[in-house]
Amino acid sequence: MRDEYIASPRKENERMNEEKDQVSPQNVNGEDYNASSITALEGLEAVRKRPGMYIGSTDTKGLHHLVWEVVDNSIDEHLAGYCTQINVTIHPDNSITVKDNGRGIPTDIQAKLKKSALEVVMTVLHAGGKFDKNTYKVSGGLHGVGVSCVNALSIHLHAVVHREGKIFEQEYKQGKPLYDVRQIGETTDRGTIVNFLPDPEIFETAEYKFDVLGHRLRELSYLNKGLRLQLTDEREQENGEYKTEAFYSEGGLQEFVLWLDEAKQKLIEKPIYITTVEEGVDVEVAMMYNTSYSENVISFVNNISTRDGGTHVSGFRRALTREFKKYGDDNGFFKKLNFTISGEDFMEGLTAIVSVKVPEPQFKGQTKGELGNSEVLGIVSRSVGDALKTFLEENPNPSRRIIEKVVLAATARNAARKAREMVQRKGALTGGGLPGKLADCASRSPQESEIFLVEGDSAGGTAKQGRDRHIQAILPLRGKILNVEKALEHKIYENEEIKNMFTALGVSVGENEEGHRILVTEKLRYHKIVIMCDADIDGSHITTLILTFFFRYMRELIEKGHVYIAQPPLYLVKKGKNQRYCWNDKQRKEAQLEFSGGREDDDSVKVQRYKGLGEMNAEQLWETTMDPTTRILKLATIDDAVEADRMFAMLMGDDVQPRRAFIEANAKYARIDV
Repeated sequence: MRDEYIASPRKENERMNEEKDQVSPQNVNGEDYNASSITALEGLEAVRKRPGMYIGSTDTKGLHHLVWEVVDNSIDEHLAGYCTQINVTIHPDNSITVKDNGRGIPTDIQAKLKKSALEVVMTVLHAGGKFDKNTYKVSGGLHGVGVSCVNALSIHLHAVVHREGKIFEQEYKQGKPLYDVRQIGETTDRGTIVNFLPDPEIFETAEYKFDVLGHRLRELSYLNKGLRLQLTDEREQENGEYKTEAFYSEGGLQEFVLWLDEAKQKLIEKPIYITTVEEGVDVEVAMMYNTSYSENVISFVNNISTRDGGTHVSGFRRALTREFKKYGDDNGFFKKLNFTISGEDFMEGLTAIVSVKVPEPQFKGQTKGELGNSEVLGIVSRSVGDALKTFLEENPNPSRRIIEKVVLAATARNAARKAREMVQRKGALTGGGLPGKLADCASRSPQESEIFLVEGDSAGGTAKQGRDRHIQAILPLRGKILNVEKALEHKIYENEEIKNMFTALGVSVGENEEGHRILVTEKLRYHKIVIMCDADIDGSHITTLILTFFFRYMRELIEKGHVYIAQPPLYLVKKGKNQRYCWNDKQRKEAQLEFSGGREDDDSVKVQRYKGLGEMNAEQLWETTMDPTTRILKLATIDDAVEADRMFAMLMGDDVQPRRAFIEANAKYARIDV
């Protein structure tokens, strides 16, 4: 889970007003609308005009997406059997270099366009070898717009090709070539080197994050066993050397699933591994069972993460449910149950990676989030079904442990349904009666309403006094809520603080046709849910507990952008009538030096450290943390569900050792108040 800073509405309104000023009144009113009003964008101009259509967004996610577009080309060379090494380098100016040892982009003249193939690939949309199945059997970048989009959205791009004993190069500015492709030397190497600097006029941020790039490269190493990837950050040095991390996996998905379950207690000793090829489709699955109460099924098509699943995931689920249910029925595991086993019961405690390589994939939507090929469902179902049948027959002890886990899951699910029904009859999960602690807002428009989940009654009282009563509701939470990572589901619905959150938000829990738990959000009462806790260690722990609850049981609210984290200031720096709130140590030092005229020993400058929301009065809390025109909120997002699941399991789960290792590795960033 990643947090992003959200600017105040005031800045957004200013931006919108500026855009309005650029539109002529005639066009707004529909007058003078003729042929001259129609603009035909040539070449890569369309990419620069509407970058979001091609890379999704212009925020930090879009910035990092540029790297993946270039790396995907190198990965395709690996899938074709030619590339064994990919190096990614972040330079001090935040430009990126991607180097591989593939065949090198062709540089000879493309007959139709009468230009070098390198220039065509770099400057023409929907151009590349990915449309020729003789060149690439499978490919990740399917639209042929990847590297040309990177070129269009970069101030400068330099491509160097080592091919057929020669070195070629071409440079571009905002997608336009500065000169023809030229030979600059000879070499015994082969491969492609692409260096690019993203255009700051396009992107909201220019800073690349080492951890974001590293996580994806690690993922790619697991998905492409035998491929070596290396990430180097020239902005940071460790012991006189650039920060570098290498990624390589010999075991592929089996190592991937073990890495994902590192912080979870294993139910079986080693992963169940499946690999087959049928009708030209490569199917690879690795799965583990653990003692947790959550499911984590991750899927890929041609190395592309399919967040919304698709036919390959449906085939996997169908086979898993069919074979495990038959095994349980044949061996009498379910005969004492007085209710029906559900498909969801076989998923509890399961971590699985489903990866398929499809020659002609059909995705639903531009984001490639869901696979649509109907034939893949049957292929995966047969492949997984046959392999699981063999596993269950040949491994009686782990098979028994898995089925016993399924029985416990089914029993807990039945208990959870009864608990939900009981609290729903009382109105606790259906909004039948708002909690007594809730100070509701006057507005009944969810779009403008926001609710603050506040740590403690004292801070809740201050927030009630300082809020905008028309749009802001306050729900005080008593102490630390239940850690849902360690609790059975029916225990969650019995927890008073969690019941209050369900009731106040107006959401409820139901089941779909397959018996899977779903969140019903049609009656959501607030479109901004703000977690507001103290700026200390306990406050951070409570924030993490609340986020864990939302991630496991109200994930849809995070995915739709409803969940935020308040940012109360850490300090108040004062001298006479001058005062300034500061959110970090850098701001505090700057304020102290400014108020003291550059003196570090000026005792007249007073610094107040806020250890809790209760130390601020209502006016201070409003102007620093709650006023929509001046506050800073962090938007909770799930850019990487794999990393989010792993992080919550590590921080909030039962296994102490991974958590200890994480704390020791990151302790240098912590500040302990004494």
